[in-house]
Amino acid sequence: MAGSSPATTVEVDGYEVRVSNPDRIYFPDLGLTKLDLVHYYLSVGDGIVRALRERPCMLHRFPDGLAGEKVHQKRVPHGAPPWLETVRVKFPRYNRHADELCVTKPADVAWAVQMSTVEFHPWNSRRADTEKPDEWRIDLDPMPDCPFDRVRLVAGVAHEVLDSLGITGYPKTSGGRGLHVYVRIEPRWGFSDVRRAALAFAREVERRAPSDVTTTWWRKDRDPTKLFVDYNQNARDHTIASAYSIRGVPAATVSTPITWAEIPDVDPRDFTVKTVPARFAELGDLHATIDDQPFTLEQLLEWAARDEQAGLEGPADAD
Repeated sequence: MAGSSPATTVEVDGYEVRVSNPDRIYFPDLGLTKLDLVHYYLSVGDGIVRALRERPCMLHRFPDGLAGEKVHQKRVPHGAPPWLETVRVKFPRYNRHADELCVTKPADVAWAVQMSTVEFHPWNSRRADTEKPDEWRIDLDPMPDCPFDRVRLVAGVAHEVLDSLGITGYPKTSGGRGLHVYVRIEPRWGFSDVRRAALAFAREVERRAPSDVTTTWWRKDRDPTKLFVDYNQNARDHTIASAYSIRGVPAATVSTPITWAEIPDVDPRDFTVKTVPARFAELGDLHATIDDQPFTLEQLLEWAARDEQAGLEGPADAD
């Protein structure tokens, strides 16, 4: 690293990333600076790149730190370095398109942090075919009065259902009050079918834990003490924070891969910018094998057809 405030240069695997205002405070409660965020993301470089690799990525930027406005940015701005890669995604409803960041290396992540990015929100499809997801996302989203013990319990039920399907799921904390489980799937289906499969899975979890789970679409109609299995996160252009993404909250929590065995005792508040690098250095990326085996959705789609034939509604419009 060379240079000094108000700008410095960080070398990342042969690429130079200029970091302006490296001492700008982004997390006032912890005194974390922009340069601290760069160092954090480089410390988990293999993991964050694996989570983002070749996916269109929305950037949640905080140009003035957490105290300022949050900007949701899809388009890579003019003036980006020539080595930065993008992927074009289309928005037919608005007759528009966007060239979004397409991470392939740690330098891309460092560049995004230079652009004031705190959170990374990738699509669940890749640039080879952005209309065919290769990632099914199970979002265990607690309602306001749902205790975390219930999140842990429902995660166990979700694990049981996945096991019954012969599917391997990769859990992580959300960085908030919930948990996520990611499954690598064959990129054979469009977003609507992936969401139908996700709803069928959610309903099976609800059947096994009816006192704890809801799949009710309208938030106002949900029991505030239950956990919502949010199948809607698989809709086109819906994104959630990636593994290893910092969250834009004062505690600087991190959406962190965990093992199923950790869930009974896990506390998401333990995973922060300050603690995750040491955990990563010790354990490596717990999602390192996620690409080894893609799974089929055929059984889940059969469940979806069964539910629909029984009169249950399919997924509501999530756009």
